[in-house]
Amino acid sequence: MGQVLMLGALLLVLQAATLPAATEVRRMPAPEAHQGVVADRTYVYAISNAEIGKYDRRTGKRIARWQGDPTLFVHMNSCVLNRAEIVCAASNYPDVPQASSVEWFDTRSMRHMRSHSFGPGRGSLTWLDWHKGSWWACFANYDAKGGEPGRDHRYTTLVRFDATFHETGAWLFPQDVLDRFAPYSSSGGAWGTDDLLYVTGHDRPELYVLTLPEAGSRLIHKATIAIPTPGQAIAWDAAEPRLLWSIDRRGGQMVASRIPAVR
Repeated sequence: MGQVLMLGALLLVLQAATLPAATEVRRMPAPEAHQGVVADRTYVYAISNAEIGKYDRRTGKRIARWQGDPTLFVHMNSCVLNRAEIVCAASNYPDVPQASSVEWFDTRSMRHMRSHSFGPGRGSLTWLDWHKGSWWACFANYDAKGGEPGRDHRYTTLVRFDATFHETGAWLFPQDVLDRFAPYSSSGGAWGTDDLLYVTGHDRPELYVLTLPEAGSRLIHKATIAIPTPGQAIAWDAAEPRLLWSIDRRGGQMVASRIPAVR
């Protein structure tokens, strides 16, 4: 029985294709590029724990900056654009019990608009995205720092919510992708226009392409794509299809890369 299970796991790994690497297009320096990045048609926004820098995408010059109270904005993570708002996943990492919230910012005024608190629950909220009428949120768990007793990286969970954050479904990540996350978790994720889910870990320069399963509660690993930055948050460009933004936190840079199509 054990050999059958091992063979099944191996077959799942082999089914995940390794695609051509992403092509780096541009780098923009930004001291706030420590947690995430989003880009509309005119500006690119660099996100840190309690800061957002607004940069002109043509010149690379910072034109505005929001700074929050670090006792309230402890650990902002990945963000997504939703119309004229930046919507950010936030948590109290590395404190425990793990608690999370969603924070909204106006892109024009660069003001914090509102907040939704999840409180303690499945883990630390690291990213979320709006796709097909639902919010999709990743609750990370860790092996050591920031983790809770009895839960490690294997408990990282993708949760689907309706527009008012009532849960409508939840899935675990593929085992081979979890192995790449360890001992951390998923730091970034975004649905593509191809209805595939693109996910990063904490530090490996890899993009994992996932799909929902036809049955069961574990996502399917479809492909892996090498990217020029080490994990962390990602966001699709609002102007150019297949252009993905990520961050190089050590270099303090926002990086745009062209992602190959997944068949």
